[in-house]
Amino acid sequence: MDYRSEIDGLRALAVLPVIFFHAGFEFFSGGFVGVDVFLVISGYLITTIIISEMSENKFSILKFYERRARRILPALFFVMLVSLPFAWFWLTPKDLQDFGQSLIATSTFSSNILFWLESGYFDTAAELKPLLHTWSLAVEEQYYILFPLFLLLTWRLGFKWILTILIIVFLISLGAAQLGAQTKSNAAFYLLPTRGWELLIGVFLAFYINKKNYLESHSLNQVLSIFGFGMIVYSIITFDKSTPFPSFYTLIPVIGAGLLVLSAVPKTLMNKLLSFSPLVKIGLISYSAYLWHQPMFAFARHRSLGEVSDYLLIIIFSLSLVMAYISWRWIEIPFRDKNRISKRIVFNFAFIGIIFYSLVGFGLHKESGYPQRVNFEEDLTLSFERPSLGECFDVPFNHINEKWGCYLGASKTNVDYILFGDSHSLSLKELVDDIGKINDVRIFYTGSSGCIPFIGIHINRKDQYENNCNLLNDRVALFATENKIKGIILSSKWAFYTNGAYDNSSFQLISTSEKGPYSSKESINSFRDSLDLTIKKYLNSNIPIHIISQPPYQLRNPESLYFRIKKGLGSIEELSVKKKDFSNLEKITKDIFMNKLNDINYHYISDIFCQNQVCLFGTKTHSYYYDDNHLSKYGAEKLRGTMEQILR
Repeated sequence: MDYRSEIDGLRALAVLPVIFFHAGFEFFSGGFVGVDVFLVISGYLITTIIISEMSENKFSILKFYERRARRILPALFFVMLVSLPFAWFWLTPKDLQDFGQSLIATSTFSSNILFWLESGYFDTAAELKPLLHTWSLAVEEQYYILFPLFLLLTWRLGFKWILTILIIVFLISLGAAQLGAQTKSNAAFYLLPTRGWELLIGVFLAFYINKKNYLESHSLNQVLSIFGFGMIVYSIITFDKSTPFPSFYTLIPVIGAGLLVLSAVPKTLMNKLLSFSPLVKIGLISYSAYLWHQPMFAFARHRSLGEVSDYLLIIIFSLSLVMAYISWRWIEIPFRDKNRISKRIVFNFAFIGIIFYSLVGFGLHKESGYPQRVNFEEDLTLSFERPSLGECFDVPFNHINEKWGCYLGASKTNVDYILFGDSHSLSLKELVDDIGKINDVRIFYTGSSGCIPFIGIHINRKDQYENNCNLLNDRVALFATENKIKGIILSSKWAFYTNGAYDNSSFQLISTSEKGPYSSKESINSFRDSLDLTIKKYLNSNIPIHIISQPPYQLRNPESLYFRIKKGLGSIEELSVKKKDFSNLEKITKDIFMNKLNDINYHYISDIFCQNQVCLFGTKTHSYYYDDNHLSKYGAEKLRGTMEQILR
């Protein structure tokens, strides 16, 4: 096939937003759509090559896999090799253990499955996983295994039959993506069956261009290519993490990419733009740039407490392009040269690389990330443990499920109190159970991740079908009134629904309307309104409301903080969050609660953890947290006096 410089320009248009998105620049909130653009390009280019060779009876499955190995593996294995020493010296045992798993999965092109299985509320933040971005490579390679085999088996059937089958697969895949975005969002995001339709857009383009060549109308090409470019740009600046993805929304950037492939032909404005020399050069190194940026950002975030400065992010971005050029010039290009590197060397290299990284990854996982590197005391290690979900928390469909909670404390018929909330309530479960047994008090407990325990609230989340927070709140309220309880205890990461995190990101947007609007301003207003509804509901039933404030957010998970202490990179006081910073974070929610003291019992717990203007994350022997904001059982124990006062 003829070289198309505009395709490399389109690659640049795809990779740059992805990098800026992973850097955390708000303007590129939808930068993740660059991956979808890549999938369209990949589907088009690979299919064009295959059908060209098959038409001439020159296609060889072995040669196809050889080309894929030359293209994908050398740069990938090089990035993984360079990442190893940084992982060893900078990652905590748990993070290193997880990194070992990702080495195995990446080298065997199954990382999309791994990250799907790992994905969840309590898992390591995405921005801290060095090889997270390899999920898209896994999707592509899984496709590359299946699609050529499909064409080999169906080629004799003819174009119409092949196209018919592919259209059916396309519709099924797109439908699964839309359904998955509503019900199984993590699976939909990572897996081939719900991403395959994006590659098939490129396949259809390849078949069309092969049969019909390009559109003949210059004016039509001009309009369609500009429109396609606009669709991609629109997606990049308007989509964000709350956008259901992949879904029908994904059609916007995908069709946009398809229109550019089809219509950005010579003499069009978009062809001139995408063929702009700097863009083409970035496009040429786009694969290596994609490989380098995520581990560099992730390791920088592991090394730094809090958010990495914009200045440093720009330096890392620039360095990723430099490393991309190096690996493109001295690794990618040489390996593509069949005269310099034979087929036998390529396959041997692939085999040895897969075995090597699988063994290294297995060793890191089996040895639990080599904790002897830091030699944490046993008691300290135990304090990092997360509480068990049991049968009380995050029960699927707990708004309608018969087993939607459990009983704590005394073994008797009547329920005295309800403990209810998001994941912060789970930290209190064991303490409340113990106090209840001592004081002969029976407590019903239920909750769900990311669900604020306020009546009349709707949450903008992808798994709303499975975890309907609004219906769960109504169910708890009904249970409370029917059982004539003595009080309800509400525990939550309150600022999560108004401020987000210290960098004003990671909002869980809420609204009093099911259809929104969902915005930070609307979330604050809805927080106030839904609190009023909650107060009215429970006080009308003479049920006292006890609200537990959130503990101070820390700068990183405690294992990372104690890891730094062991490395001589700070003390507990130096690495703990400053009281003033947390006060600013919780100011909105605290003020709202303080204005309702006539109606609620507000138990402010931050002062328990804060000393000398610093909110400590633990002692030398125990951590108060199991991640950056959830209390460990040792941290929860510091609230015993508070909870005993409530559960009388």
